[in-house]
Amino acid sequence: MRMLIALLTCLILGGCSGAYYRAINLGVDDDRIASETYDTARGLALDVHRPIASPGAVAPPVVVFVHGGSWRDGDREGYRFVGQRLAREGALVLVPDYRKAPEHAFPDFMYDTARAVAWARANAQRLGGDPARVFVMGHSAGAHIVALLATDPRYLASVDMVPRDLAGVVALAGPYDFLPLTDPDLWEVFGEKVDWPLSQPVNFADGDEPPFLLIHGRKDRIVWAINSERLQAKLQAAGSSSRYVPVDGEGHIGLLLSLRRKDPSPALTETTQFLGLP
Repeated sequence: MRMLIALLTCLILGGCSGAYYRAINLGVDDDRIASETYDTARGLALDVHRPIASPGAVAPPVVVFVHGGSWRDGDREGYRFVGQRLAREGALVLVPDYRKAPEHAFPDFMYDTARAVAWARANAQRLGGDPARVFVMGHSAGAHIVALLATDPRYLASVDMVPRDLAGVVALAGPYDFLPLTDPDLWEVFGEKVDWPLSQPVNFADGDEPPFLLIHGRKDRIVWAINSERLQAKLQAAGSSSRYVPVDGEGHIGLLLSLRRKDPSPALTETTQFLGLP
């Protein structure tokens, strides 16, 4: 586990290849995963993880999981362990790819994610899920993307949706209030300084959001927990439903890897309860 965490930290910081990330997918049953194109014009696809739990009378919730990687790295295949674990708990999980910097800067990945969510809702019933219960979930940069998607309505408006069309948001260890940008790599992601405020979820919490579940490791030194604390405060001040869960003993990567454990972790337990899974 320590080796995996070290390798994943290296990847998050941009110094390792995606091959290291895929090491955590050992044991994932690839035969259970299907891939579909959600944006033909841009050649963007997503992985479909169907529920592994026994089907019940009610269609399962749909979870669109957006991966991290500093808005520059990562792909859907590296996060198959997340899709399969949530599918084992009874959710229909879709993990999309999206365009990344430096070739595609903000807000391109926002509009990509909006299209993936719209595709999820339009195809949920065909895939066996509940189109009325579409959740978005993400880790790190992916958590930032889903949080901004649910607070700034312009992205979902591009696909004829509004934030409250979402059943909820699960955001793991995300950056939501991180100005000023001092890293040149982030300048490539977020462009001109005058546009930086548009990238901050805390600037758009105004009461029209779906329910939020914010989870952050207290030992996170890559994305500090104050990001979740500040977004929680903004959401609550605006009257939106929000729950913040700080997790003792977990860092940035450990929080994500906790979804992989055999025994349910606090992050997994909180997530499944929020999704309404048994």
